[in-house]
Formats: sequence, structure tokens, C-alpha cells
Amino acid sequence: MTRDELLGRLRLPVVAAPMFLVSGPELVIAAARSGIVGAFPTPNCRTAEQLDEWMTRIAAETSEAPGLWAANLVTHSSNAQLGDHLELVAKHRPKIVITALGSPAAVIPVVHSYGGIVLADVVNAALAQKAAAAGADGLVAVSSGAGGHTGQLSPFAFLSILRSFFDGIICVGGGIADGHGVAGAITAGADLVYMGTRFLASEESMAAPAYKQMVVDAQAHDLLVSDAITGTPASWLKPSLVAAGYDVANLGAKAERNYGADPAKQWRDLWSAGHGLHATTSIEPVSAIVDELAQDFDAAAGRIAEIRALAGGK
Repeated sequence: MTRDELLGRLRLPVVAAPMFLVSGPELVIAAARSGIVGAFPTPNCRTAEQLDEWMTRIAAETSEAPGLWAANLVTHSSNAQLGDHLELVAKHRPKIVITALGSPAAVIPVVHSYGGIVLADVVNAALAQKAAAAGADGLVAVSSGAGGHTGQLSPFAFLSILRSFFDGIICVGGGIADGHGVAGAITAGADLVYMGTRFLASEESMAAPAYKQMVVDAQAHDLLVSDAITGTPASWLKPSLVAAGYDVANLGAKAERNYGADPAKQWRDLWSAGHGLHATTSIEPVSAIVDELAQDFDAAAGRIAEIRALAGGK
């Protein structure tokens, strides 16, 4: 699949980002049916059998959808499930596979064998250069303001850095909360925009009701970035840490990174979100969220044209 073929399939250049313990078949299917990309992390399934069931259902229920679905693989060396998950990717052939927390090298030949594309999560230029050298078709620029395992660079600065050496597909995420932000990212050089927090409190999300309500109620000042939980910097909702007994003023030293352990123990009651919290004011279906994003995106495109004309673009 080429960049033009990918974008030609979509109503909006948006990926409902894969969220641990949050993105399931309902969210992925609703996203694809709404004309965007729906993605989920394969570790959301406890067994390979469950993952097979999920992929079978998602593929069947999105076969006529205007959008697409993507599988997100954890490629860190401690992930003992990677081999089984990669076999199921070869079986179900998602058009897009996203790699995270490790090199995409082992995944690329499998996905390319059936015509799919591989996007590699990166948080800095050095990792981006390694992923590009490994043959990734695209990069997911995880920037400051992203939920989950987050980055440190501004989305706009990161895009500029990546475009200085990479001409493949770039997806950017980090604090982009509405269609105006999507338009800004596209104008700055992105092809796709990662949006997780905006879909976290959707009706189709697997997040616990209390988690969804916390997202509705919280603002950006309720977030804290720390590597003391998973060993990788992540953006946490402080109220969830407090409820679990953590002292948010002293979370301690960096934890050991081990993605082969049961990560649900770390994330089940400790909840994450990104800087786009303010845009979620109610729990609503994915289709309504995408409609609102599309309206904002069109308005932003008109505003860009207007300002261009006023600023001497005649």
C-alpha cells in the first residue's frame, strides 16, 4: 500500500491510536467504519487464540468500511509473544502494522510479503533514523503531550526534524485534540495524526467507566510524566495514582523495563492520558467524535486559505 492509496481510503488522516487495555474490536471497527484508521495493541489479548478471534472479527466487520484497521506489535526483546503475534499478522494481513518499543526489523519482511506497510513508533531522531534504516515505510512521531509512553519533543519540531531526512509516511501524535490540530499537523508535514486521548472516553472504548469519567473531568494539569512505573516515560492521570496509593510528589527511581511481564498489573488501575484532555467533555460514540473532527478540519482548511490570502498570498 502506497501513501496515496492509504490516504485515498480515509475520510480524515487520523489514526485512533492503539491504547493498552482501552482499544478493542468495538473501537477499532467503529473507527474504520467512520473513515479513519482504528488500531489496537496486540498485548490487549491475553492469548494468541483471543488475538486470532479479534483479528478475524475486525477483518470481517471492516471489509466494506471506508477506513482501515491496524495491529500494534511490541517489538521489545522481552516480549515473548511477538512470534505468535507476528504469525497472526501474516494470517490476517492488516494493511498497516505499527511497531513499538523496539526495532521494526523482524516485522517488515512479513508485512511486506503481503503488501502491507510498517509504521515504527519513535520518540527521537536517533530512533527514527534506525527505523528508517531498517526499512520502515513510515514513522510514528510520539511527541510531548502524548498519552501512554510519551515523547519529549514538540510535535512541530519533531516533524521538521524528521522531514529533514525522511520522505516516507509520517504520523504524529502528542496533544492534538481536535480537527484544527489535525490540520495544523498536516500543514507542518505529517501525513497522519495519532489521536488516543480523544477516543479514550468513547462509548466503544474498553476503558472502565470511572476511567472515562476521569478523562471527562480532568485537565492537562492533572497529568504527570514519570518512568517510575514502567521504566519508560509515560503520562499518568495523577488522580488514578493517588487512588492507587502512590505519592505523586515522590514516585521514586526509574523502574526496570520488562514488557514480557504482565503489563496489565501496571495499567489496570493506573490510568494514562495526553494533553488533549480538555477536548473530551462527554462520553460519546466514535462516529460523533469523527464528525466533529471533520467539521473542525474543514474549518481549519478554510482559515488557512483565508489567512494565506490576507498575508500576501494573492
